[in-house]
Amino acid sequence: MVSRRVMLITGGAGVALIGAAAFRLHSNLGPARKPWFEAGEGYDDPRLDALSYAVLAPSPHNLQPWLIRLDGDDGLTLFCDLERRLPETDPLDRQTVIGLGAFLELLRQAAAEMGYALETDAFPEGEAFPVLDKRPIASVRFVKTGERDKDPLFAALLKRRTARSPFDQSRPVSAETLNALDSVLRAEDGEFEWANDDANLEMLKEICRKAWRTEMTTPGPRHESASYTRIGEKQINAHPDGISLSGPVMEAMGAFGVLTQDAMDDPDSTAFAETIKFYEKNIDTAMAFGWLTTENNSRKDQLRSGAGWVRLQQAAAGMGLSMQPFSQALEEYPEMAEILEEIHDFAGLRAPARMQGLFRFGYGKDEPPAPRWPLETRLVNADA
Repeated sequence: MVSRRVMLITGGAGVALIGAAAFRLHSNLGPARKPWFEAGEGYDDPRLDALSYAVLAPSPHNLQPWLIRLDGDDGLTLFCDLERRLPETDPLDRQTVIGLGAFLELLRQAAAEMGYALETDAFPEGEAFPVLDKRPIASVRFVKTGERDKDPLFAALLKRRTARSPFDQSRPVSAETLNALDSVLRAEDGEFEWANDDANLEMLKEICRKAWRTEMTTPGPRHESASYTRIGEKQINAHPDGISLSGPVMEAMGAFGVLTQDAMDDPDSTAFAETIKFYEKNIDTAMAFGWLTTENNSRKDQLRSGAGWVRLQQAAAGMGLSMQPFSQALEEYPEMAEILEEIHDFAGLRAPARMQGLFRFGYGKDEPPAPRWPLETRLVNADA
């Protein structure tokens, strides 16, 4: 579940031209970010009110793979939009299921805030392997409770962000802070472990560098990521999903053809080289790493780890701590197999145990909310 930005450098007159244009071009992503500011405004239906928060959940490449069917007066069914999968970087749909688990967790928190408990039946028609199919992810019923059982993490739901910039290397992340993150997980969410010492940090950074370069030098995954990159205001507002590159510099580079999806997919381009460098700087400035594991790797394990994933990020946001997932080393295509084994060896994991999330932590700059499709675009008819 990772977003990436690039900083491109051109030579000679191109620098002056793009630099001057950058002062005149400004991104207006209000439409793409509107769902963040409309969450919970009131739909006269508690399911829709809760769903308006759930659609803000993280998902791999921000593809937002949820489809929701309202059932009767108090139920809904969650499906995966099979057109919003990542067959190259997530060929077994593990990361997609984790994103759907995060969706269900935010739905639960928002419902509890309004005085509803959720009766959730995960994979009511069976778990789909090796890839997802049209069967439902979960059926959910809203039950009004006599007392409001709120989740303290709901207060940080709208503050949750994915860090996309280098961290402040003068500010360490303490063991006390990392243990506080661990305390928000429930037994079913998975097990959280962490490292903030120099030796383990360097080992994990090296694994992340190798995994990042493997993804970027493997044609299928590289092309998939490039194709889902949205460059500049026009593209992002038209398609508020994928990997968003915004701001004056990005607008200018896009306008002058320096930064394009094709260039990012070309290993001989400046765009490609600078993408590598920028993301590696994020890796190099990690002040701590954490990883989330489960004892098994069933679809239900993946779904529950999505709840743990988003709870960790909410807790981090509430503490002013930045968090970014590094998913590359956990991907399941042949070119990544050796690195996937290496990261599991590092964590002392043996099958059927599985690392479901790997994250960097640190203190970074404030990030704007990521684009989102409006709730109404994620609803389907009962007879669909």
